[in-house]
Amino acid sequence: MGFLNAIPGAVAQGLIWGLFAIGLYISYKILDIADLTVDGSICTGACVFAVMLTHGINIYLCLLAAFAAGAVAGIVTGLFHTAMGIPAILAGILTQLMLWSINLKILGKANLSISARKYDVLLSSMDSVGSILVALLFCAIIIVGLYLFFFTEVGFSLKSTGDNEHMSRAQGINVDFNKVLGLAISNGIIALSGALLAQYQGFADINMGRGAIVIGLAAIIIGLSISLKIKPNFVVSLIGVVGGGIIYYLVYTFVIWLGLDTDLLKMLSALVVAGFLALPYLKKKYFTKQKIFEDAKTAQEKKNTEEVSENA
Repeated sequence: MGFLNAIPGAVAQGLIWGLFAIGLYISYKILDIADLTVDGSICTGACVFAVMLTHGINIYLCLLAAFAAGAVAGIVTGLFHTAMGIPAILAGILTQLMLWSINLKILGKANLSISARKYDVLLSSMDSVGSILVALLFCAIIIVGLYLFFFTEVGFSLKSTGDNEHMSRAQGINVDFNKVLGLAISNGIIALSGALLAQYQGFADINMGRGAIVIGLAAIIIGLSISLKIKPNFVVSLIGVVGGGIIYYLVYTFVIWLGLDTDLLKMLSALVVAGFLALPYLKKKYFTKQKIFEDAKTAQEKKNTEEVSENA
């Protein structure tokens, strides 16, 4: 019964991290950039939201400010990469390091409480069902918004940049602008998920983004492995990514319920992600060769059978 009681909370957190994974999907799958800014920008969104909320600012303005702060972080990473020629992965690391200090300055201390008992928040761990509905609504709005955006001229050019940067540049597309724009949108969504996470947890903490990219990658890989078997299109992929976040947290909750040492959960998460990332390579290397061998063996047996029949 303990695990069943924990399922609504796991689903609510899975939806929030699914929103995070949607933001990561834009940089990781669409732009083909390994953006490590995300560990910092999710915390930035939480910090900006918490500080503004505690100063009595309207909650929707707080959410908008959190999104904008994350977008600025993405722009910084994009400019490091495009204007200064720093490799994308190093640009993300540099921005992430900067954000740790910035987030600490924003909070003014290590953590800040925004308890639902004191502030009017949109979701809280004290109301898991309500939190599920709110998080689901945010995911739906973002998916619809991204669907509409990526079918505009700018959206198509952004996808083209990720598919083939050199060909896009040859066609006159401003590749550098698209990279900066994509990273801004990605980190804006991630910061928004941080704002929702801070509400659900009841606090913003300077270390809340540590290891976030592992959870996001797990959600993407799990979700895509399911969604691509159903219907490989943009919307289904995003829905699958959100579903991957839910599956991840259900497994996470189940492992905790089993009594496994929680200190090992990050390591297990990393191993799960590594396994899913390696699966296509291993499948191609071993199973494809096995299939070729079996097909060749079948063809040879068929040929031998035909020769025997002709001789008879």
